[in-house]
Amino acid sequence: MKKLIAATAVAALMTAPALAQDDGIPVGIILGFTGPLESIMPNMGNAAELAFTEASESGQLLGGRTIEAIRADSTCIDAAAATAAAERLITSDEVVALMGPDCSGVTTAVVNNVSVPNGVPTVSPSATSPALSTIEDQGLFFRTAPSDARQGQVIAELLDERGVDEVAVTYTNNDYGKGLADSFASAFEALGGSVLISAAHEDGRADYSAEVGALSASGADMLAVFGYADGGGRGIVQASLDTGAFDQFVFGDGMFGESIIEAIGSELDGRVIGAVPGTDNDGAQAFADMTSGTSVDSTGTYAGESYDAAALIVLAMQAAGDATRAGIAEQMMNVANAPGEQIGPGEIGRALEIIAGGGDVDYVGATGIELIGPGEAAGSYRIFEIDNGEIVTLGFR
Repeated sequence: MKKLIAATAVAALMTAPALAQDDGIPVGIILGFTGPLESIMPNMGNAAELAFTEASESGQLLGGRTIEAIRADSTCIDAAAATAAAERLITSDEVVALMGPDCSGVTTAVVNNVSVPNGVPTVSPSATSPALSTIEDQGLFFRTAPSDARQGQVIAELLDERGVDEVAVTYTNNDYGKGLADSFASAFEALGGSVLISAAHEDGRADYSAEVGALSASGADMLAVFGYADGGGRGIVQASLDTGAFDQFVFGDGMFGESIIEAIGSELDGRVIGAVPGTDNDGAQAFADMTSGTSVDSTGTYAGESYDAAALIVLAMQAAGDATRAGIAEQMMNVANAPGEQIGPGEIGRALEIIAGGGDVDYVGATGIELIGPGEAAGSYRIFEIDNGEIVTLGFR
């Protein structure tokens, strides 16, 4: 018996270093799995986990280590809840990086209150407020989605090209909504258009008839909706159609998703145009091909951006030579930009091998990612309409 115990102890000692080396590297995925965008968040989380799995299964990450993805709920709109969730990930789970948060307000809260004080690199796939371009992040905040300063310009140009010169605007009452509404108004007015009313709405209300009445009183024929597909934005659209106040809409990215079509139905056909970050480059097609038959819908809102955010985290980790918070933050811009061999979706293992061999990579990923200025994507947009119960792509810009 003693010999058996001794042999077992020796075997355990001999295998301990290998077990420690194989321990999963904890990385947080913090998204609004509940809240006004809850229908799109599972797909975003799955896309991020696809990149982490790809890195783990390649056997190339830091000599064969794997990623342990840990999910947490940002709620999208509750800054206190998002901050508490991020604190748990960072202090209890000891994550080395965060993929997320999602919505701009909670992202600002997490970066200011948790990420920066704890030195944790944070890569959002979908926080788009222009204010995040100048946040005091100490080089720790990045985003694979472009700023709404760009989105506002794109939507303004889209309406101008279609001969729309007057519009009413409703926006969700938070950093995202206000930032996009202001960006759009500035660009639209510079093109000669007029915003007849710009009014905030709250999410979670049962009745939006009062808000719609005020918007309709402006005399505008088209309503720009900068809200959420599972929140107040959908309620505004439904009330507009029910009362006949508006029958033409332009949607921002927060309104993009199958859930609003499922909720409202054929009444949206021919009445909606909009913009959402997207590209038609080779990476987008490769991402579509690699996700076919998986739990990831490549055409889903911010799916590509989520995959790219996770990929950048693991590539920065490899470039740093260790899974440290400071190292990941330091290497993020290097792996995202030239010089280096261009890396697309499905090529994370090859990229890790190149880095391990002393080479450089330029990760372009699913969205043609290029990090500019304060660590954010330059961005391109997919222009869409709703017809016959489907989202139809009109082009990219």
